Amino acid sequence: MQTCRAAQALTSPHHRARAPHPFLSLSRHYGVRQAPLALSLPPVSPRIRRDACPAALATAACSGGRDPARRRSPAVRYTMEGAARDVNPLSGYRIGKTLGIGSFGKVKIAEHILTGHKVAIKILNRRKIRSMEMEEKVKREIKILRLFMHPHIIRLYEVIDTPADIYVVMEYVKCGELFDYIVEKGRLQEEEARRFFQQIISGVEYCHRNMVVHRDLKPENLLLDSKWNVKIADFGLSNVMRDGHFLKTSCGSPNYAAPEVISGKLYAGPEVDVWSCGVILYALLCGTLPFDDENIPNLFKKIKGGIYTLPSHLSPSARDLIPRMLVVDPMKRITIREIREHAWFKIRLPRYLAVPPPDTAQQVKKFDEETLSDVIKMGFDKSLLIESLQNRLQNEATVAYYLLLDNRLRTTSGYLGAEFQESLDSSFSHSRAHPREIITEVLKALQELNVCWKKIGHYNMKCRWSPGCLESMMHNGHGFGAESSIIETDDLIEKSNHTVKFEIQLYKTRDEKYLLDLQRVSGPQLLFLDLCSAFLTQLRVL
Repeated sequence: MQTCRAAQALTSPHHRARAPHPFLSLSRHYGVRQAPLALSLPPVSPRIRRDACPAALATAACSGGRDPARRRSPAVRYTMEGAARDVNPLSGYRIGKTLGIGSFGKVKIAEHILTGHKVAIKILNRRKIRSMEMEEKVKREIKILRLFMHPHIIRLYEVIDTPADIYVVMEYVKCGELFDYIVEKGRLQEEEARRFFQQIISGVEYCHRNMVVHRDLKPENLLLDSKWNVKIADFGLSNVMRDGHFLKTSCGSPNYAAPEVISGKLYAGPEVDVWSCGVILYALLCGTLPFDDENIPNLFKKIKGGIYTLPSHLSPSARDLIPRMLVVDPMKRITIREIREHAWFKIRLPRYLAVPPPDTAQQVKKFDEETLSDVIKMGFDKSLLIESLQNRLQNEATVAYYLLLDNRLRTTSGYLGAEFQESLDSSFSHSRAHPREIITEVLKALQELNVCWKKIGHYNMKCRWSPGCLESMMHNGHGFGAESSIIETDDLIEKSNHTVKFEIQLYKTRDEKYLLDLQRVSGPQLLFLDLCSAFLTQLRVL
């Protein structure tokens, strides 16, 4: 038997003893392929099995200020609360039972004391992270989930950093993994499978639009909330796409991995997630995996050859979609956009999934008044709370706000209710302001962020930004009407590995509105996303 990685799979309340399903055989794997556990199950082939450590609770993190937005009066209360948090980093939570034990520590259920809502707290032990050389994996997921705000991606609320541990506070996902759901129910009816698949594609599309490839999509990493909605988790193997660059790292679970991944070939990124989504769709509709074999070389041979069987019970439309996703040649494989246009996918597509979700930076511009009022009643100052939300600060007030908001949206109007729809609609409204006014506001925002710019047209400009090294070089007497803020002595900036170059273009739409487009030319993608977020926050005309 092969030696498994020094990690124990997380467990969830959904992991409990069940009668074996006639379509499925289940064995657990810990990072590497090993002999199945001694479970007495009927021999079937192919089989769905648990592969790698499941993400019963996703690793997530964000960094940010810990200064609370509470009213400074009375000062004694403020000081005592700060001291209490220093002594007990989890003083704001009532800790419950252990949900599972992961690679870096325990996962516990907890109650947020101020709001009374349940959360999951994952404890990441710094020593274990270092010993397993997993710092980059943790940092990657921290960065990604800090940026993401999507209804079908696991929600991050707070990260509490201490010298010994990192406490990650995230959404409590009650109903476990999609994997367990399939094991329990077997193959799903197409209507139910389509609902899950639509949500998965929406979340994956959001990742790709933000230049992130998940690379480890599988039912174990797809969690289900109390309303049986999908939450994509476990971004530890994700990678950030760069224009003109290809990925080569072979990672993820073999049964769900694309041919180009297991072959060690270069791949752009999104197409490997499309393949994994095709395997997931097959599992949803058939209750088995399209590619499976106890012998790894045989498994790889099947994947590389695209050798699988489509059951006769599938509808003609589903029989058309799955093979287009499981095309061995990634250049001929269907894209996410084409999946969205497929007839099978569009049946009963919910309105909120018919268009892209609101951009994270746009969401911080619109606040829910009822939730604001509830948080203020807890003793927080309204102006400080709004300022914290606008600047995406992490503190007690913003954690309470998002917990209350998410819970209200889940319970009052159903999942993604009227409030979310209103936010979604307003997030995509384009500006009707005069174009000169818009450009003036753009230049003001660029100045605030210390961005160098050069006009290449009346409503088009090239920009360059490097964190921490431009303040002394910029805007020396340049007004908003100047043609450029770029000075001649830029050699040091050009050589920086952290310089982001991008272009800004203002477009006029048919309905007399204006659309501002930012396009990255070069530089780190995540740095560009951070800049875009700060830029949109600075704008006054939208």
